[in-house]
Amino acid sequence: MSTNQRYFIELAYNGTAYHGWQVQQNAVTVQELLNKALSTILRHPIETTGCGRTDTGVHAKEFFAHFDIEGHGPWSMVDSKSSSYGLSTIDYGHKVRGLNALLPPDIAIKNIVPVHADAHARFDATSRSYQYHIHFNKDPFLQGYSWQLRDVPNIDLMNQAAAIMMEYIDFSCFSKSNTQVKTNNCKITRAEWVKTENGIVFHITADRFLRNMVRAIVGTLMMIGREEMQPEGIREIIESKNRSNAGTSVPACGLYLTEVKYPYQLVAPLAP
Repeated sequence: MSTNQRYFIELAYNGTAYHGWQVQQNAVTVQELLNKALSTILRHPIETTGCGRTDTGVHAKEFFAHFDIEGHGPWSMVDSKSSSYGLSTIDYGHKVRGLNALLPPDIAIKNIVPVHADAHARFDATSRSYQYHIHFNKDPFLQGYSWQLRDVPNIDLMNQAAAIMMEYIDFSCFSKSNTQVKTNNCKITRAEWVKTENGIVFHITADRFLRNMVRAIVGTLMMIGREEMQPEGIREIIESKNRSNAGTSVPACGLYLTEVKYPYQLVAPLAP
């Protein structure tokens, strides 16, 4: 009798070279390369399911996906004297190192974690956090990792508008057009600009995000930061539910998925 075991895999990636996370025709994506590497290591076709999708050029400091493997494969038996199947304790570290050797330098596997059969990387996530990085002085080491601006926006006005956003749940105005989702409702629990040594960073956390949502929000807040409109003007934009009323999407290079939370712990005993 065959038994499948589900695993979460934790990874990070520099999104510059990729057309986002999700597999696409005629485009290189992170998911495509991860599926190929897992299939090679596990000697069996593997299809992953991600915790979400990132757009072309967007980075992820923390990303989770899940996959299943058949329990009776020669790679997956924990103990030949027991009926328990899955990656052995020693195998966790071995598989992580093997995957990292197969994957390009801009994709890094951090962990492989056994989970219960119904665990879902996307639907079980309770919150996701993003950061958007902006700098003002030319810096070759930030090229591709932050958006350079010439003029410093008014961060106080942008934070006033960001606080107003958290009074709403329908963010249709920040969603990419023609996106097929059941609802455009999101619960934002943090939206804040923070000054850094080199510039400013926008922190935002919500239970879910719409396609292109963070980049559209940042573009809209920049309008307020440039004093093209007052912070209260964001109410009219949100209540219109019209994407054309919001700001232009900012470049992908400054956007990072930084944290994904689940209602259970994801811990595996990696071998040294």
